[in-house]
Amino acid sequence: MRTLITTLAAATLLSATPALAAVSGSDRTFAAEAAQGGVAEIQLGQLALQKAASPQVKEFANRMVTDHTTANQELAGVAKTEKLSLPAEPDARQKSDMERLSGLTGNAFDTAYMKQMVQDHEKTVAAFQKEAQTGRDPELKAFAQKYLPVLRQHLQMAQASQTKG
Repeated sequence: MRTLITTLAAATLLSATPALAAVSGSDRTFAAEAAQGGVAEIQLGQLALQKAASPQVKEFANRMVTDHTTANQELAGVAKTEKLSLPAEPDARQKSDMERLSGLTGNAFDTAYMKQMVQDHEKTVAAFQKEAQTGRDPELKAFAQKYLPVLRQHLQMAQASQTKG
């Protein structure tokens, strides 16, 4: 009887273990990069709200802060469910981009910020598209599928602002 209970307990623990380890390396990388990118977009948007000369750039920046805050909050919920630890700060390259933009003002800031938004969103759309198509974790895949259209819209808005300027 004791052996049966021990075997059942071990089986229960083993069946619970895959849920903790179910998030693949590529899904973990996606989640971490999405979190860092979201934080960077929020911080850059806040910087743009202070430094931008153009009302359109400020409007875009406000949208970045709002949309990426919402997405990062949702991603944090997914991460909690999946027992993932997400970075709370941008990576070194993103910090460097922010420092570079901090030194600009007026139209020079607007032009550089929107160029950065195009570059960032091209990479982000590609990463979210890959996760939406090939992600293994159902919650992270659903998150990517949900926000991919929003990110595509951000990219289109950023590209359109460059053609106007």
